[in-house]
Amino acid sequence: MLQQPMTGIAITGSGSATPALAVDNHMLSQLVETSDEWIASRTGIRQRRLADPQTSLSAIATIAAQNAIAMAGITPLDIDLIILATSSADDLFGSACQVQAQLGANRAVAFDLTAACSGFVFGLVTAAQYIRTGVYQNILLIGADMLSRWVDWSDRSTCVLFGDAAGAVVLQANQEDRLLGFELRSDGTQNNSLNVAYQGQAKELFAGATISQGTYQPLTMNGQEVYRFAVQKVPEVIEKALYRANLTADGVDWLLLHQANQRILDAIANRLKIPTEKVISNLANYGNTSAASIPLALDEQVRQGKIKPGDTIVTSGFGAGLTWGAAIFQWGR
Repeated sequence: MLQQPMTGIAITGSGSATPALAVDNHMLSQLVETSDEWIASRTGIRQRRLADPQTSLSAIATIAAQNAIAMAGITPLDIDLIILATSSADDLFGSACQVQAQLGANRAVAFDLTAACSGFVFGLVTAAQYIRTGVYQNILLIGADMLSRWVDWSDRSTCVLFGDAAGAVVLQANQEDRLLGFELRSDGTQNNSLNVAYQGQAKELFAGATISQGTYQPLTMNGQEVYRFAVQKVPEVIEKALYRANLTADGVDWLLLHQANQRILDAIANRLKIPTEKVISNLANYGNTSAASIPLALDEQVRQGKIKPGDTIVTSGFGAGLTWGAAIFQWGR
């Protein structure tokens, strides 16, 4: 009798990596007109990690991945698929295959996924579909970003926010399905709220043939619009995911939000009536690390023994696009 493939999903390992250089708010006050008090009171951020010119995105993504694979108790050769959620790849064609090579995961298919600060949640849901359909059994999902490459370091409203990091998880086919519910959303009508936009200049190749050549401009953000969007839309999408999971906020052990701003975290938790002790926050130490923020915070909590097998976690990412989404999962098998 043929054995049916397991199509439940379990998240069995986590890993993270950050560059060595820590830059605190006092150091930034030498660069732009700001202060530790100004930054901390508005964002909750005290310091961030920044990559030096020798550190590639694929390198820190690979370290995070190795840690997650080791925790899951498998090897790189067991990985069927690698999804790298990033908006700041080393190569415009993508960095997932670079990570595949550095890991020695030569059986794995690899591709990048771009959904900005929602990238990890979008990647989680994407990875889950490959397992649920029986196509793949072991998937490595990485969220990694180096937005220090694209920040305007003379703009005090944005340069104080971002840090560089990578985080990863391993998803495996499992008898029990630990991904309980999800909801994803996009709204392109608000796209200009948060951008790293291409800007080109006309270049005439020959008469009648002109093309555009240029590069990406530094990050721009309408902070008030992004705050308003997050505080309004994220609780709605979490409530929808909870409904799909047949849960209420009371049944949640941890709220793991994209680490954008402490004020946003507090406002969302307040709207959902989730107590502070259940809200995971590490942005004081790392700032906003975009697609890396959720797996980075998850890995810290797991390795500190705070998140335990069977704990129910609500996670939500939100950011450029605009994109936002939520997923409910239980840690471990």
